[in-house]
Amino acid sequence: MTGRTVVSSTRHNELIPPAPLPARPMELDNGPAWPNRLVLAPLTNQQSNQDGTLHEDELRWLGRRAIGGFGMVMTCAAYVAPEGKAFPGQLGVWDDRCLPGLTQLATALRTGGAVSCVQLHHGGRRANPAVSGVPAVAPWDDTEHGARALTTAEIKGVVANFARAARRVQEAGFDGVEIHAGHGYLLAQFLDATRNTRNDEYGGHLTNRSRILLEVLEAVRGATEPGFQVGIRLSPWRYGIVLDESLVVAEQIMASGLVDYLDMSLWDVKSRPEEAQYGGQTLTELFSALPRHGTRLGVAGKITSAAAVQWCLDEGADFVMVGTGAILHHDFANRVLADPKFVSIDQPVSRRHLEAEDVGPRFIDYITSMWDDFVR
Repeated sequence: MTGRTVVSSTRHNELIPPAPLPARPMELDNGPAWPNRLVLAPLTNQQSNQDGTLHEDELRWLGRRAIGGFGMVMTCAAYVAPEGKAFPGQLGVWDDRCLPGLTQLATALRTGGAVSCVQLHHGGRRANPAVSGVPAVAPWDDTEHGARALTTAEIKGVVANFARAARRVQEAGFDGVEIHAGHGYLLAQFLDATRNTRNDEYGGHLTNRSRILLEVLEAVRGATEPGFQVGIRLSPWRYGIVLDESLVVAEQIMASGLVDYLDMSLWDVKSRPEEAQYGGQTLTELFSALPRHGTRLGVAGKITSAAAVQWCLDEGADFVMVGTGAILHHDFANRVLADPKFVSIDQPVSRRHLEAEDVGPRFIDYITSMWDDFVR
């Protein structure tokens, strides 16, 4: 959205300037407009029941962020098939037994004022047989992770699992889904140029390695009704993915007409590639410069202040995904919208502080196990 909004005051006929950029609604090709440009990032929290059904702690965690002003609230990665489960306490969307909890969650987010989304996920070689109870699968045989290679027919089954999960999410009342194709999980594993040497249509050249991403998006679109929002998450490098190919894939997806938005998980929005060919530009600048064809672009990575949000939008992003800031403050979005100088509380913080923000005990334990400087 660009330009200056002019509103006529009934009392003084004043020209009122537009709202600050973070506060402006964002229209998408499908579904409801997002009330603002701040989105709750999909955060692993391990708070669901062991069968993938919703737990009260996860309901409170997400519902509080909707009340806290985020324009769109996204769940953690939710597994689309038993063999794709990567974490204990991971939310599931693989079976109709998950529907009652999903419906309750969708209703809570809508009541809280947010557009709602479920992130669809398959762990691939990063799935955990100890919590899933079934062997892991991957694009190639991976003895290190105990994963076997998917057959071509099984890949078609993976695509169908994503489509069925998306339909289930829409039935529950959510506004959309995001396909997780980053961070070295299954869909991203296909993009690995070094290890994905399959000799079928899903390996070798980048066109083949990215094929499953487009097939999943096409299947999800075909399984859901018009007006349902579909996004995708990519990461720019690591796990066998290189930046120049990430840029190609991102541009291809934005030109496909299959997604409403692309969510780039950058780890740090101000990271700069070492390669001289990128001229010292930040990752945010590089991806913002790509042709979008009407697709909205979001970025994520170390957003803990209003200034960081504004910087991302000034650099060309359409919206900003917030993780750490949303853990520290359930109302991070409202605080940013009210105060352009807002900065999150310093870390480490106490368990009591996180509990007051409706971060459940299992989520706090997970945070503590992952980062030694987050919780006192």
